[in-house]
Amino acid sequence: MAATAVRYLRSLGAATTAEQPPAPLEALPRPDLRAVRGDERLPVDPGEFRRVMGHFASGVTVVTARDADGPAGFACQSFASLSLDPPLVAFMVARTSTTWPRIARAGAFCVNILGAGQGTLCRGFAVSGADKFAGVAYEDAPATGSPLLDSVPAWVDCRVHAVHTGGDHLIVVGRVEALGAAAEGEPLLFHRGVFGRFSG
Repeated sequence: MAATAVRYLRSLGAATTAEQPPAPLEALPRPDLRAVRGDERLPVDPGEFRRVMGHFASGVTVVTARDADGPAGFACQSFASLSLDPPLVAFMVARTSTTWPRIARAGAFCVNILGAGQGTLCRGFAVSGADKFAGVAYEDAPATGSPLLDSVPAWVDCRVHAVHTGGDHLIVVGRVEALGAAAEGEPLLFHRGVFGRFSG
């Protein structure tokens, strides 16, 4: 019976014995890895990088959260929509930020998009170490309870979805849980180190 099966398989050209495993592949040589030496200059001067990138006008936001110690927030111009399905936004924050650990602990945040007359409000949230919420009116955002600042023309309430590294900054991705906007209102713009607005 077994001999008949072997003859049949041979007639079809099928293998009747276990094939030898292929010879192991030779590993490619590893690339040379080295640390950047202290005497090597950066490819781009940081001051020049900042000057050139300042020509890109952006909107301005205040990113807020609430942890066990109360409300927290910081001024942020590095904000953008990321995805429609699922609804995602992103902002960038310096690794040295003292506010980011509090947002991370909260696991949620509200992006308050500032209007043309809110430059002073923005400056208050750009200062490190101060009581940024002194004299600032706000309510709880509907989905996460993060501070939603009064009179902002638009807001986006999010939960932290992912965090990625980006040099000396972190890229924080938020999943949008709720959002809203006023029917009218001009945005606060930031360009070449100063606030501005649209002029028609």
